[in-house]
Amino acid sequence: MERKMVSLTPDSRKVGTGMAPSPSPFLTPRPERRRPDSRGTDWNSNRQDKEKETNVQVLLRCRPLTDDEQKSNVPKVITCNDSKREVTVASKQVDRLFTFDKVFGPKAQQRSIYDQAITPIVREVLDGFNCTVFAYGQTGTGKTYTMEGGMRNKGGELPVEAGIIPRAVRQIFDTLEAENADYSMKVTFSELYNEEITDLLAPEDHLKFTEEKQKKPISLMEDGKGSVIVRGLEEESVYSANEIYSLLERGAARRRTADTLLNKRSSRSHSIFTITVHIKETTIGDEELIKCGKLNLVDLAGSENIFRSGAREARAREAGEINKSLLTLGRVINALVEHSVHIPYRDSKLTRLLRDSLGGKTKTCIIATISPSAHCLEETLSTLDYAYRAKSIKNKPEANQKVTKALLLKDLYVEIERMKQDVRAAREKNGVYIPQERFLQDEAEKKAKGERIEQLESDLNESKKQVDKFRELYLSEQEEKLDVESELKDCKTHLEKTCKSLQDIEENYKKAISVLKEKEFIIRKLQHSESSLIDCAKNLRVNLQDASEDISALFGKIDRKDKVEKDNHTILLTFGVMLDQRLKDLQKIILSSVSQQEQQLGCVQECINTFLASKYESNEAMEAKIKKLSETYTSGALNLKKLTNTLHMKSSSDLEQIKSMISVQATAVENFFTTASVEAKDIISDIQNSLNEQRKLLAFSAQQQAEGLSRSLVSAQVISSAAINFSNDLHQRASELMKLLQESQIEKSLQLQNFEKMFKEEAFREEKLAMEKIAAILSSLTARKTDMVSKASKSFEDSSIQESKRLQLELSNMQQVLTTESKELNEYVEKVKDHYVGETFSATECRSTIENCLEECAQKVAFSGQQWLNAELSMNHLAKNGLSDVESAVRTKTLETYSIHDNLVSTSSCMAAEFDYHINDIMMSKNDALELDKENSKEIHSITMTSLNQLKSIKVNHSERISDIQSRSEQCIHRDYLVEQNTNVTPKKRVIPIPSLENIEELRTLICDVDSKDTRKLEYTQNKILQGQQQRTPFQDVNGVM
Repeated sequence: MERKMVSLTPDSRKVGTGMAPSPSPFLTPRPERRRPDSRGTDWNSNRQDKEKETNVQVLLRCRPLTDDEQKSNVPKVITCNDSKREVTVASKQVDRLFTFDKVFGPKAQQRSIYDQAITPIVREVLDGFNCTVFAYGQTGTGKTYTMEGGMRNKGGELPVEAGIIPRAVRQIFDTLEAENADYSMKVTFSELYNEEITDLLAPEDHLKFTEEKQKKPISLMEDGKGSVIVRGLEEESVYSANEIYSLLERGAARRRTADTLLNKRSSRSHSIFTITVHIKETTIGDEELIKCGKLNLVDLAGSENIFRSGAREARAREAGEINKSLLTLGRVINALVEHSVHIPYRDSKLTRLLRDSLGGKTKTCIIATISPSAHCLEETLSTLDYAYRAKSIKNKPEANQKVTKALLLKDLYVEIERMKQDVRAAREKNGVYIPQERFLQDEAEKKAKGERIEQLESDLNESKKQVDKFRELYLSEQEEKLDVESELKDCKTHLEKTCKSLQDIEENYKKAISVLKEKEFIIRKLQHSESSLIDCAKNLRVNLQDASEDISALFGKIDRKDKVEKDNHTILLTFGVMLDQRLKDLQKIILSSVSQQEQQLGCVQECINTFLASKYESNEAMEAKIKKLSETYTSGALNLKKLTNTLHMKSSSDLEQIKSMISVQATAVENFFTTASVEAKDIISDIQNSLNEQRKLLAFSAQQQAEGLSRSLVSAQVISSAAINFSNDLHQRASELMKLLQESQIEKSLQLQNFEKMFKEEAFREEKLAMEKIAAILSSLTARKTDMVSKASKSFEDSSIQESKRLQLELSNMQQVLTTESKELNEYVEKVKDHYVGETFSATECRSTIENCLEECAQKVAFSGQQWLNAELSMNHLAKNGLSDVESAVRTKTLETYSIHDNLVSTSSCMAAEFDYHINDIMMSKNDALELDKENSKEIHSITMTSLNQLKSIKVNHSERISDIQSRSEQCIHRDYLVEQNTNVTPKKRVIPIPSLENIEELRTLICDVDSKDTRKLEYTQNKILQGQQQRTPFQDVNGVM
């Protein structure tokens, strides 16, 4: 029965288009060899090759300790640092450190390993590259678990334990389905067991037939381009991930496994699972291309120590074959790393299968698995060494060439046509025919030749095995020869050293004889010295007894001194605590005083602001009253002027009427004289009433002006009294602050004096109680401490005095400013009083002048009435005297009226001008006083702010000084105060043993004993040396060489 290499029949379940048969596993077509250009492009091609080279990616995974190892408390010798990608091995001599591309510790999960390391490789497979992932390591380290793990759950989902193969399958299908790509996929699953390849996906009946007939297993062949072809390996077309999982489960069930001491399910063979993907792409010109990618997933069998794994017989042979193939793999890795000319790929089928993955055109990832157990240290180091060397292997990955759909269909048509011809020839029987006997004979010869070929191949394999065995035996013999030669060389060196040592011993013997003679002479001299030393020892015993008594007394004195020192230290610590508390109380008092002064200065500022506001209000009221008084005066003057004008006009008109009446109606005067006399009387009465009203109005105006001036004087006096009261209050507060500061200064001085007095008394008491020998030390210490405290208290007192003087100076300045302000305010009040008196006097004079004018007018009116009476009495006489007398009299009266009017107008104008002058003078004085108050308030504000700033600086300086004193006192108490430290060097009080005279005499050495001992010792040494010289054999040749 012939086995198919590929299946070309399309299936209805297929997702993608029909594809050509993919190459066999590990088959990568190589480009055709071309002759190099004679003009030379070697350098450019070499540089391009180097740029395309990539190192093999090496990952390391360390499994956790098993339950049995944890129960046995097996120590761990492996430490993994995932972030630094380092592995540390704790060996016996020195720890070793290995660095890899990625490191996964015992806690690493399957998914994290796949996501970080395998996902990019699967993407490159889908991009058209050939990629290989294989696990390498000792048996029982988790290679199969890493590659396969758990396949799937009942629901079809991947479990957490799923390995690289199921996850890669799932990623490939998910990616292609997400891209809606047109593709086809084929898989192969083979096993390499005892250098024989087996197809794990072959049908069951074929496997049974193969086992029964013992047919030839799958063989390896090479094409002309150096690629390896696995002949007879069947490819399975798959269309879903579940199909691949089923194939994996079927193939894994057929793999050869066994139970060993190191692993309950140990793989006894290497397995290779290959996934080939064909993807259709469409170019810009609608040309369809086929892209091919291949993923090889290799699970190597683990290296095994048969003594530790318990392998016997067949299992031992299996382990030997596994170790042999892995050893060949190690030699290939070493040769690739060392860039050897010959790479031993053909020494093992495993290396032939991995040929393109190690140094070829495939992207390769090696997962090295190790155990953290100390029992596996040797195998772990071997795995790490090989993995670390494999990092240096360089591959030249190339993407597979894309094939057009037309070319692929053409090849398929040619193959189909050939198969049709075969079928037609068989059906029509028009081919080549031979007799039955000839056919049977040919078949028998073919079978014989096949068996002969198989026999020769088996013999060749056996010969190769024998050659390998003899080669290993030769290598072991060479190693043993080198070991023997090195041992021989070491023996010669040791012999030379022994001869040299013997010569040195003989010289030392001669020197020892001379030294013994010298010692005999010295011993005799020492016996004489011994007698002298015995005598000295007796004298020293007496002195030792006296010294012991003195030491006892001295220890008692030291105990008393330690007790006194401890009491002094306790008192000093108590003093330090008390000083710190007093300083804190003082700081609280100063801070409260400063805050109180700040509050008082704030009150001063508020009072000044209130004073200015009230001053503004009083000035505005005064200005309004002055304006009202001016308006009243102006209205009175206008009324008076109008009244005089009316009187003057009426008098002129009356005189003109009289003149005209006298000139026209001289005769009628007499008839109507009585009526004119009545009218004149009425006019005079009206004038008198008008003058009386004007006098009252003038008196009222003068009274209002006097009241306004009085109110202005009263407000000025109120402002002056408020300012004086404020200055007196501020002066009183400053006096109280000065008093508090003086009291605080006195209290601090008293506290410091009491402290200094108490410290001196305590120091004097301590000095009085001390011993004479320690008195000088304590006196100097007490004097130094007293001087230090005195200096500190003096500096504190000086700083307090300086602060008090500075505060007193500021307070005196403030008092001086307040005194100056009060003086200026009193001067302003006096000036206001003087203005008031002057205004009152000028108003009185003006009033008297107006009253005189009015009195004169009244007198003139009364005189006019009298004249009218006289006229009435002398009318008849006037009528008789003639018209000329009347006219002269009227002219005279008219002139008098004009002069009275002119005098009244001039007097009113002068009074108005003088009144305006005084009003303006009052306003200017008021404004000057207001500006002076503003300047004084600004100065007081600046002084207040200066005082506040100085109080803040006093607060800060005082806190700093207090902190300084506290730090100094702490330094004096805790650091400068020297306390004798316990060094454990001072000897403790003990009883000194004093030897007796008999013990001293027993130390004397008898002469006879010394001589006999030295003689016997000398004789024994000489006999031993002579005996050694007689027993020593002469030197003999070693291997015929001396």
